[in-house]
Formats: sequence, C-alpha cells, structure tokens
Amino acid sequence: MSTLAHTMMTAARSADSGLAGPGELDRYPYTEAPAGERAVSRPWGGSDSELGRASRRGAASRGRGLHGQLVQQLGQMIVSGDLGADRPLVPEEIGQRFEVSRTVVRESLRVLEAKGLVSARPNVGTRVRPVSDWNLLDPDIIEWRAFGPQRDDQRRELAELRWTIEPLAARLAAGHGRDDIQQRLGDMVEIMGHAMGQGDAITFSRADAEFHSLLIQAAGNRMLEHLSGIVSAALHVSGGPVTGCDRPGESSLAHHARITDALASGDAAAAESAMRQLLVVHPDVERVVPAPREH
Repeated sequence: MSTLAHTMMTAARSADSGLAGPGELDRYPYTEAPAGERAVSRPWGGSDSELGRASRRGAASRGRGLHGQLVQQLGQMIVSGDLGADRPLVPEEIGQRFEVSRTVVRESLRVLEAKGLVSARPNVGTRVRPVSDWNLLDPDIIEWRAFGPQRDDQRRELAELRWTIEPLAARLAAGHGRDDIQQRLGDMVEIMGHAMGQGDAITFSRADAEFHSLLIQAAGNRMLEHLSGIVSAALHVSGGPVTGCDRPGESSLAHHARITDALASGDAAAAESAMRQLLVVHPDVERVVPAPREH
C-alpha cells in the first residue's frame, strides 16, 4: 500500500473536527426587529414550538460547538419548512431557547444570511427568505434538503446535475494532460481498491469524493471547478453514508479505473463514456437518466 493510501486511511479513521468557531462577530450588521413587531410575532416558547423541538434534537450534536450547532439547527428548520418564509427571527428568543449568547446567535444568523436563507434589514430585523432566494448550490443546504422532507427531489436533482457536469469534465480533462492530477486520480483508485479489500467504507467514500473533485479540476474550466463542492456534497448524500457511487464494489472500482486509463491515453470520448457508465451504476441516476447507448 502506498504512503498516500496509508495516510488517507489513517485520516479517515480520525474524528471530524466540526465547524470552525466564531469569527469577527461585531461586524455583523444585524438590526433587531421593532419592538411592536416582536410583541406580535408567534412565540417560540412552549413544549410544542418548532425551536423547542429543534433544541432537543440538537442535544446530541454538541461536538459541533455552539456556533456550528445553531447554524445546523436553524438551517434544518428553515429548509424543512418548520420556519416558513418571512418568519421573524429574534436573537433574544433564539438565545434563550438554545441557551447561547447573543454573539453566537449573531454569527450564526450571519452565516445563514450568506447562504440566502435569511435577510437582515434595518428597521425590519432578520426574517426567513423564500426558497427562490436560497443558494441551492451551497453544500450545507444540499445536505439539509437531502435529509429533510425534500430528500427525493434533492437527490434526483443532484443526480441530474452530476449527469450534466461530470461526463463533460471527463471529456475536457482528457485533453489537458495534467500529469500531476492524473497521478492523483490513479492514487485514489488504488486507495479505493485497498479500502474495498479491507471493508473500509469510510476511506473508500473519501477517496471517491477526492477522485471526482480532482477530475473536475483537471477539466481546466474554472466555472466547472467551482461546482466541485456540489459534486462532493452529492456524493455524500446521494447514496447514504457509504458512498455516492453505489456501495464499494468491483463494478464501481472498474469504472473509476477506466476513466483514469482514458485520461492517461488522451481519449476524450472513452473518458466521457466511462463516466456515464459509472454514474448509471448509481440507482438515483438510473431512475432519471437512460443508460448510454452502445454504438
């Protein structure tokens, strides 16, 4: 086993570090909702309130840190529809329910605003934005949708998006001859093969995600490269916690190897075809995209 494979397998077994802590919080331009509006807003207290239920659901995720937990919980509530569009979000109420400081609340709302889930305006305060304003390509939103009520639509949409992006990326990558990236792609196939032999689904999944990210980088198209995070998120959610390219198996591994061989030989058509065959292995893609015709 190569040094890279050993390093990656060791890293895969280590615990995730969670989200980063708060940044420069005082620069967040939050303006509280007017007093009259706060008085008439639907309270979040009580045993049946949405935020109360979310705070109890979040009790098991303390490893994320307070800021990460709050972003996760509020994001899930908004995406799931528990907090509907135009709902006012009052920091004091959030802080009391989750037992966090105003600083943590402010930074969490800033993160959600960057994702398009909420908006903060003077004399209005922070409110939930409609779905049409969300950044649906944000990896967190992809994950929240994929594990919420919209899971079927999200996974289908991701499969359709991958079917559009990745065969094109494979075709373009074959014409660029990036030896360094091609070597890394070969390393990822080696790691996946070793992980499959060891029954290590976590390492297989991470090498799989790295393979697809590298392939998009190799395409030499900066706009496509910006979509690599979407593909990584799709791999994480589309096949469950194991891998987005079906469960580790000989078929999946063989398709990855064929892509690598086609890139090494500069055969753009073969690289594109091999990628389409790999994607069809995934059942979500097969439901929405017909298998490629053999000529």
